[in-house]
Amino acid sequence: MDFNEVDEEEFGFSRNYFLAKELGSSGKKSAHKLSDINVVDEQELRAAAANIEPKHQKDITALIKSYKCLYPKWIFELRCGFGLLMYGFGSKKALLEDFASTALTEYSVVVINGYLQSVNIKQVVIGLAEILWEQLKSKRRNSSGNLPKVQQPFSSLSMDDLLAFLDGSVMECDSFICIVIHNIDGPGLRDSETQQYLAQLASCSNVRVVASIDHVNAALLWDKKMVHAQFNWYWFHVPTFAPYKVEGLFFPMILAHGSSNQSAKTAAIVLQSLTPNAQSVFRILAEYQLSHPDDEGMAIDNLYSVSRERFLVSSQVTLNAHLTEFKDHELVKTRRNSDGQDCLYIPLATEALEKLLTEIG
Repeated sequence: MDFNEVDEEEFGFSRNYFLAKELGSSGKKSAHKLSDINVVDEQELRAAAANIEPKHQKDITALIKSYKCLYPKWIFELRCGFGLLMYGFGSKKALLEDFASTALTEYSVVVINGYLQSVNIKQVVIGLAEILWEQLKSKRRNSSGNLPKVQQPFSSLSMDDLLAFLDGSVMECDSFICIVIHNIDGPGLRDSETQQYLAQLASCSNVRVVASIDHVNAALLWDKKMVHAQFNWYWFHVPTFAPYKVEGLFFPMILAHGSSNQSAKTAAIVLQSLTPNAQSVFRILAEYQLSHPDDEGMAIDNLYSVSRERFLVSSQVTLNAHLTEFKDHELVKTRRNSDGQDCLYIPLATEALEKLLTEIG
């Protein structure tokens, strides 16, 4: 085929494309709308999905177990200062948790669930600083070393000060705190600011990161400096072909109506992971909202007074800690009433809120 024939063929494709566009625009358009699609209820769709019989379970279990032989190599890479990044099709949650519980028993481990919609990165860093502080105090009792000067409590420090403490404090050789991050590319972590903080955290001398990714564009979250100088990733291809059961629980299903029952079920799962006192504080707020449907919410001072009368909190700081957990999981939100006062409310319909109280009751 010569050059002229190629040009003629390409011209023909272009001409036919624009002719098709003109004919399509001149014809009668469909009156169908997206809202006309008959979608099922989300609860019904999830129930049907849960009843799907899993396939190749033995093969999947054997595949995940086969990765155990890599555990010594992974620990060696962590000791050399690398971060571990696991990629491949399938949920890697069970694999990382097994690695942490069996191979990292000598180290302190902190787990971050990046698949949650909201994760408070500062609370994570505060927790890491408190763990390191306890280890340094234990080290001092066993030796004559001096503790670094640090302002207490850690919650009053800025992120820069917390990161400086994690990076500057000297621990024993070959000792570190390991952060296991399920879905570092998840919706709760994928914003630029959080990724920058995670990269700075990974570069701290006393911290190592083990993370998993599943999004096809996850690598676009980081620049060259973050990848090579801060995270210092060592990539491992570990496809498990395991279903994303836990990770998918917090995402709305495609072509399904969100139901109040599902919202209450998801909130109940989160609440059951909290302390009994936190659940009781949430119950006070929920009961107030049900008994005062016309109010814009419950005043924080009012919630504190009732919670203290019932011996659920001892100070405003304790209540704020519970509220932080509620807000991180989007169980409670804040808005101003007509008097300009901050009020707390639960973003659930009355029916869903009643069902939630029954679930946790």
